[in-house]
Amino acid sequence: MMTPRRIQSLIALVFFILGGWAACFPQHVINTVFLPEYREGGRILPFAVACFGAQALLSGLFAAFSRFSALTFLVYGIALLPFFGFNYYFTFHDPVFTSMGLLDAVGNVIMLALCYVGWKTSKATEQGTDL
Repeated sequence: MMTPRRIQSLIALVFFILGGWAACFPQHVINTVFLPEYREGGRILPFAVACFGAQALLSGLFAAFSRFSALTFLVYGIALLPFFGFNYYFTFHDPVFTSMGLLDAVGNVIMLALCYVGWKTSKATEQGTDL
């Protein structure tokens, strides 16, 4: 059964996988997800990617160790929506990312689906009803 706690753990896992990759292997992320013309940025680019990864790891810790309510899942899901615009814009409109850059969008889709399931499950639990 998908409990709110298990759903939170799965959301955290997305952050840990993608954020850990960026924090621990920033140059690999750069070589994989950035178009060649954006791979050269001196020392600042690996630093920025590693910082992005560290922030994602921090978000994963919050997702893993907080107690989400139905409202938390709902608000988190809504907060994910602008990231789809970001992914679209920098992959298709003004390309910076390779198609592998869509791994971020895949992670966001997974988290959005988990937020929906978490919202529905938590709402039923909070109201004392079964799904």
